[in-house]
Amino acid sequence: MPLTGPGEILAAAHAGWTAVGAFNVIQIEHAEAIVAGAEQVGLPVILQLSENTAKFHRGLTGLGSAALAIARQATVPVVVHLDHAESEELIDEAVELGFPSVMFDAAVLPYDENVARTAAVVARCRERGVAVEAELGEVGGKDGAHAPGVRTDPTEAAAFVAATGVDSLAVAVGTSHAMSDRSAVVDLDLIRSLTATVPVPLVLHGSSGVDDPHLAEAVAAGITKVNIATRLNQVMTAKVREVLDASATVTDPRKYLGPARDAVAAEVALLLRLLHRSY
Repeated sequence: MPLTGPGEILAAAHAGWTAVGAFNVIQIEHAEAIVAGAEQVGLPVILQLSENTAKFHRGLTGLGSAALAIARQATVPVVVHLDHAESEELIDEAVELGFPSVMFDAAVLPYDENVARTAAVVARCRERGVAVEAELGEVGGKDGAHAPGVRTDPTEAAAFVAATGVDSLAVAVGTSHAMSDRSAVVDLDLIRSLTATVPVPLVLHGSSGVDDPHLAEAVAAGITKVNIATRLNQVMTAKVREVLDASATVTDPRKYLGPARDAVAAEVALLLRLLHRSY
């Protein structure tokens, strides 16, 4: 399968009340593992590179080009997506590299400024056939996401989508980024209200903090794209520790990154089945 855009696979998931897994890539082993997991279950997947990851690698080109190459070699549809970009310059760079999907995150700005800047990004990306995700509400750290007044309002969300033309919308419904446990409480009633009001696919960020039964319930309520990062990093790190603890003489990174890659692939396969509700 060639590298694909998110439109068709998100539309199919949206229509079928299932969801597509979107997993963050920090190093090349992540990308290889995520695609391998998707191939195991024969389901589409989204590889995401965040602005923070681009900064870590001193630019988007190296890892971004690798992710695009891995996507093009896959046997299932794979989207390569720029995640949580606050920099419009980085978005332009991703478009030039060939990313078919980007997220412009201006959620911290006042509403009117968020609308204006997001609409401008959408107009620019649409000329190149690139899909745009945006965020309304605040999916920040644990304290911020659970504070009063940061949840996404359905009426405002519908107006935002109409004013900006975004292709998908990340919503604040009780999750938090980088949670190390799965104690987040998702507001299912709010998701249902947003689903009934907002005409584009809804995205759940901070999904590593949600346990599997509640993830399935969020999808059943209308979530179409589920972002997961920390959970895969926990799996990868646990396997690396296991291998290194078992042998203090290991120095070849392939000896611990290989098993870690396999463990992440298995976790991706499990999650994709869960989100597709085919288990």
